[in-house]
Amino acid sequence: MLSLPCGTRIFLAAGPTDMRKSYDGLSGLVRAELARDPLSGELFVFCNRSRNRLKILLFEGAGLWVLAKRLEGGTFAWPAASDAGRRVELLPEELSLLLGGLDATQLRARRWKRQRVA
Repeated sequence: MLSLPCGTRIFLAAGPTDMRKSYDGLSGLVRAELARDPLSGELFVFCNRSRNRLKILLFEGAGLWVLAKRLEGGTFAWPAASDAGRRVELLPEELSLLLGGLDATQLRARRWKRQRVA
């Protein structure tokens, strides 16, 4: 289980990513394609074309973390890249659903007033 500090922003890179990339390659994608700073403390999630592997890039103050998950069967619910861009922001609850094998797009969110804690 992944535990995040309150207020951590999560960005998903829609569409496929080359999973041979590691620290430097993923950091370059964050800068070039997601227009974010990989050293910001935000969490960045990437998935391969087959949607059975993902990597998470996170800077925790002293260095970068790369976390990886490979499914033995099945696929992750992953959005395709669109003309609007590759970056999709997720709530921590949505990331938990994604990592747990659920499709957040199939769920209906209740109307709540949400404010970003920063």
